[in-house]
Amino acid sequence: MTSQSQGIQQLLQAEKRAKDKLEEAKKRKGKRLRQAKEEAMAEIDHYRLQREKEFRNKQTNVMGSQGNFSAKIEEQTTETVRNLTSSYHKNMESMMKKLLNTICDINPEVHPNFRHAV
Repeated sequence: MTSQSQGIQQLLQAEKRAKDKLEEAKKRKGKRLRQAKEEAMAEIDHYRLQREKEFRNKQTNVMGSQGNFSAKIEEQTTETVRNLTSSYHKNMESMMKKLLNTICDINPEVHPNFRHAV
């Protein structure tokens, strides 16, 4: 009987060791999965940062040249407005005199199409 109980004890101990090994293997597997996930996320983040940097460089190249164009256009617009303003101030007085002379100096004449009824 004791040999039977020793055999049962050995089986129980073997079962317990197998169970412990399974639990330890599950823990190692979980740990490896977490580590692989973390490595994959780090690699994805690195790739994303690299692509964003490339995008910003391309965007800067394209938008930078457009920024130069907009600055040139702004400068030209300011110069044109300045020229128009100076021309306005320079010619305003003479144009007002011409306009008032044309309006105020009326020479009454008979229109050439008017037929005199006799």
